Amino acid sequence: MPMMNNQAVSAPLVEPPKDYELVLKVIPMPGDCNGNGDIFGGWVMAQVDLAGSVLPARHTQGRMATVAVNEFIFKQPVRVGDILSFYAKVLHIGTTSIRVHVEALTERFDTQGKYIKVTEATITYVAIDEQGRPRPVPRR
Repeated sequence: MPMMNNQAVSAPLVEPPKDYELVLKVIPMPGDCNGNGDIFGGWVMAQVDLAGSVLPARHTQGRMATVAVNEFIFKQPVRVGDILSFYAKVLHIGTTSIRVHVEALTERFDTQGKYIKVTEATITYVAIDEQGRPRPVPRR
């Protein structure tokens, strides 16, 4: 935890987003951390991509690919044993693409029920055919 004037600065607590769906929960393990003991940012990014794909899969009804991710800004570190929760919301369904927003929140193992925002991203997925070419997203 950062120190300022010899006092620990605590991370701000947040509430899970009300209009998003909980799509993934995962606990990072020691093999997921870097030499400093923090979880690899790339590992978190991969989990965000997995979480983000859950809702579009309901619409694409087949293969899809990640084609764009906006910036990742890591607001707080993730530690071994934290409980990471990923919340997603579909922002837009286009002809071949679906844009989803994902928020990642962590609960420290010893303070479960108190959430800290780790990161967030907007991800664009494209429905693809067997040859990897874009195809229309089926309309319901």
